[in-house]
Amino acid sequence: MKSLSPKKTEDLKNHNLPYQFLQRLLNTPSPSGFETRGQKIWVDYVSQFADSVEIDSYGNAYATLNPEGDPTIFISGHMDELGLMVSHISEEGFLYFKGIGGVDRTLIRGQRMTIHGAEGPVPGVTGLLAIHMQEPDDRNKVPELHTMHIDIGVSSRKEADKLVRVGDAVTYSAEFQELAGGRFAARGCDNRIGAWAAAEGLRLASLKKEKLKAKLVAVSTIQEENGLYGASMAGYRVHPDVALVVDVTHATDIPNCSKAKHGEVGMGKGPVLSLGSVNHPVVNERLKKVGKKAGIDLQVEVNPRATGTDADAIFKQKGGIPTVSIGVPNRYMHSPVEMIQYSDLEQTAELLATFALSVSKGEMFGVTLG
Repeated sequence: MKSLSPKKTEDLKNHNLPYQFLQRLLNTPSPSGFETRGQKIWVDYVSQFADSVEIDSYGNAYATLNPEGDPTIFISGHMDELGLMVSHISEEGFLYFKGIGGVDRTLIRGQRMTIHGAEGPVPGVTGLLAIHMQEPDDRNKVPELHTMHIDIGVSSRKEADKLVRVGDAVTYSAEFQELAGGRFAARGCDNRIGAWAAAEGLRLASLKKEKLKAKLVAVSTIQEENGLYGASMAGYRVHPDVALVVDVTHATDIPNCSKAKHGEVGMGKGPVLSLGSVNHPVVNERLKKVGKKAGIDLQVEVNPRATGTDADAIFKQKGGIPTVSIGVPNRYMHSPVEMIQYSDLEQTAELLATFALSVSKGEMFGVTLG
């Protein structure tokens, strides 16, 4: 475990810094297995107000506030995003690829891409056969990943080898964009906004550190999209007394989305508490209580079997950790144009800090019978 020295600064008094941090985080490519650049930005930010910052052998990042406190509260989000990986370079210089995480192959054709080569980013496009040249029966078919290619403009493998190599990561060329209504769109909101919320929750708690009785550990995890791998490592290592996991959840306030099937979650209506299964009922009740007292709008969704987030890996570590998954409403998940309302994100960070500050010295969150 590598420890890093905290960097104290007065710059955090500037209200704009959290928003600037968010933009920078979202614009930094960090596919599963390639999170280093995003983690560096996260670590640099939290080092300004954490008491200690550490990195484990696979790149999970841990920022601790009030290390002598009790109980230990774990707040987290995962840094990684979906992407592609170059798997073959043809003699003509075209790149073939495999998916990183649950990529939607319907979105891949006709996109601008960035290949993250050893010597720097290389632009490319995902080629496609023009609709005029497609057979009528093929126009409504979605091609398999191995039949698609990326064109970087070269004419041979020899030229391509100077720029890229098998194993390079690839991401959509889609950066942060402000929209109307206090909303923004970006590639990788799932789930760098969760990593942002963990960092911002820690910062807000640090502003009232004299009231903090608990040890607060903010974690930016790796490889959630590949299998909750980083969360398994982090939950085992920290083994907190309670864990709050921030991830995106589906905003269902869009056309053609069945609320009967998917529930009712709206943009701008606050963070979403996950109910059922993994989610600890005592912790959920405390979140509702502190949220109401702080004037934070809360929504709920049901996950009777699993949350599909890092919470599923954390809650079962070492005999069980009281855990709740907190969702930030997200439109168009797993696409290059995921959309978030900034106020929902701000309230999520505030909820994390408010919860941490509400916990009494030595308080536990076990289920009681009768």
